[in-house]
Amino acid sequence: MEEKNFFQRNKWLVVVLLVLVILVVWGVSKYNSFVRMGEPITTQWAQVENQYQRRFDLIPNIVETVKGVAQQEQEVFGAIAEARTRYSGALTADEKAQAATQVESALGRLLVIAENYPTLQSSQAYRDLIVSLEGTENRISVERMKYNDLIRVFNTNVKTFPSSVFAKVFGFGEKSYFEIKEGVEVTPKVDFVN
Repeated sequence: MEEKNFFQRNKWLVVVLLVLVILVVWGVSKYNSFVRMGEPITTQWAQVENQYQRRFDLIPNIVETVKGVAQQEQEVFGAIAEARTRYSGALTADEKAQAATQVESALGRLLVIAENYPTLQSSQAYRDLIVSLEGTENRISVERMKYNDLIRVFNTNVKTFPSSVFAKVFGFGEKSYFEIKEGVEVTPKVDFVN
């Protein structure tokens, strides 16, 4: 009987405690879901970096092959070296993405230059390197797409209510998409006359 009187006298307290318990359990569940969504993003970024490393391993061979034929193109060789150095010194995913974009731009200029040397184009070693590079570029594209898909899911959860409340409480913010910088998609012009 005394137990019944306690619940009757404190029914609002019991309701409030029950709501608090539900909110805490739900909050812990949301925190864990943000962690579970964040880990695949980190893993996928590592995959993007693996493909970048594959590209960076190919670049010196391509540069040396082109150097043998096109020695006057030192500016492009320097730009590639600078971009690779910048990438290796980058600390965040955004810095690495910017440096990778710089590498793509310099590499694009190198490939345009190489097109102007028929001797180089007929070299089997050069053609093999270019085929490897094309495969790597395709892999990079696929890995970036997967990375951006994971970012989209995470950011949607961070932005939508009521998840957004828990995201702010637990310090989860939007993550940056991998975006190509403006102007990189433009094919560089090579002019041997000037």
